Amino acid sequence: MLQQLFSPSVLHVLDLIGIFVFAISGALLAVRKNFDVFGIAVVAEVTALGGGLFRDLVIGAVPPAAFTDLGYFVTPLLASTLVFFLHPHVERIQAAVNVFDAAGLGLFCVVGTTKAYDYGLGLTASACLGLATAVGGGVLRDVLANEVPSLLRWDRDLYAVPAIVGATMVALCLRFDVLNAATSTTAAVTAFILRLLAMHYHWRAPRAWHRRSTVSEEQPPL
Repeated sequence: MLQQLFSPSVLHVLDLIGIFVFAISGALLAVRKNFDVFGIAVVAEVTALGGGLFRDLVIGAVPPAAFTDLGYFVTPLLASTLVFFLHPHVERIQAAVNVFDAAGLGLFCVVGTTKAYDYGLGLTASACLGLATAVGGGVLRDVLANEVPSLLRWDRDLYAVPAIVGATMVALCLRFDVLNAATSTTAAVTAFILRLLAMHYHWRAPRAWHRRSTVSEEQPPL
């Protein structure tokens, strides 16, 4: 179905752009954690490819695209090389990186949902895998960096919610047989704009109802 919506060359270019930006975010976190060059490359690869790899394994699209297309593997290495040598300059354009990261989020939630549906999954499962495609790499990045994943933290701007909205829009379009280039682009743009608004206005998901504690994070037991 993806090939019916967009040409393979356009999809491939969009995939590589999303992979590159996700890899930049992973490599920057690795630099902040004082990882060596190998650690930077590993975190960049995992951040860029983790979500799509998980999706492909679940739906049985094996070997995963990450292992059959050299461009998917090399692109994160290029991003990690850029960050390794120029990370002070990349840090200064963090706002621009965040914008492209939001665009990648919107793209991958649409691609992930559509691909999962193409492999025979139901609408709900497809939307869940669309979400996993968009945020899975970020979760693995944070785990490798020994941090609580950002999408689980109340003190971080909404990240998973925009992807959920985009994936749900695609699932609804599939349900009513109206998925086309225009509607899939609308879903991706909606997730993108929601993520930008969340970053600008610092939108956050609510915590437990009537929660009284003011502690920002749970303290480990003694």
